[in-house]
Amino acid sequence: MNGVKGIEARPSDKPVNPRDRAEIRAVLQRAIEQVERRQMRVRVPREEGLMEKHKGMHFHYRPEVFIQLVGRTEFRFPKESFALREEEICIIPSALPHGETARPGLDGRAFRNLVAGFYDHTLSLHFAHEVEPAKPDIDCIEFIGAPNLDTFVTVATSVVKTYHMHAPARDQVLKGFVVALLGMFENLVATDAGNLNAELGKVFQVKWIVREQFSNPDLNVKTIAERLHCSPDYLSHLFHTETGEKLIQYIQRTRINGAMQVLETTPLNISEIAYASGFSDPAYFARVFKKHKGETPQEFRARLEEQRRAREAHPKTIYYDREDYTFGTPVPPRPPDSAPDGGTDT
Repeated sequence: MNGVKGIEARPSDKPVNPRDRAEIRAVLQRAIEQVERRQMRVRVPREEGLMEKHKGMHFHYRPEVFIQLVGRTEFRFPKESFALREEEICIIPSALPHGETARPGLDGRAFRNLVAGFYDHTLSLHFAHEVEPAKPDIDCIEFIGAPNLDTFVTVATSVVKTYHMHAPARDQVLKGFVVALLGMFENLVATDAGNLNAELGKVFQVKWIVREQFSNPDLNVKTIAERLHCSPDYLSHLFHTETGEKLIQYIQRTRINGAMQVLETTPLNISEIAYASGFSDPAYFARVFKKHKGETPQEFRARLEEQRRAREAHPKTIYYDREDYTFGTPVPPRPPDSAPDGGTDT
């Protein structure tokens, strides 16, 4: 530990080398083949307890993907738990708290999995290993620019929704979404140049740390700099030079954007969302939210609700020359002896 609660220095967070990148591609290719043949089990926990704080658990604003390679990952969630075993894949829903325990293989092989995360037009892929008994941590990590990251997140979220549906074609749809997601990962790895310079790589590491730690109220420029073994002034200057945004503003923006998603999709109250987003004071959260969005969290939620109601009140069908306010009322059938419209009996 570096003396600040919850922010650990991890010297093992090294970038991937060509061999690691080749292994990532091989893992993804094999996973695609196994899913297509229904040889890889997909696991998705229930979306219960979103954004709650539990000891030994953390959560992200976007989904997370785990492919178990060796051993097993024992997952804990607010309402359930299960073990992800070799050649299984797990998609963790957005904002779902979870804890992870690493277990080696029964044959003594060391624990290993591949983990994908999403944030700010960047895909992160890392191999995890067991750094101490039962504790998984990053072995090496790759940051890849993904301008269409929203598509990745949409597909991952679709996997979550499809997994828990009850429909005739559920299995076929689920397989299609999982193959699409893994295929997009592989395409990105194959086409990315992989030659980020050291300074730009450090900016990506900053973004990754913010993604991992946004709910920690102790997260700030100083603690991030300590983890990356540099000075706060250097890190602030580098981040601003590369992104055009101050690091403290980026941390706040990440927290506020995540809070917006939760305001829109959950019934959690404002104080719960503030604490879960890393703010120790709900009143300060409201002030920062208004500074970034021009309205309070309550006003933002009320506006979304009003927009939803307005959409529901709109006509159901809009044609080029008219608006149809009906709900699809069927046309009465013609009498059997009548002629078609515009025709004559013969």
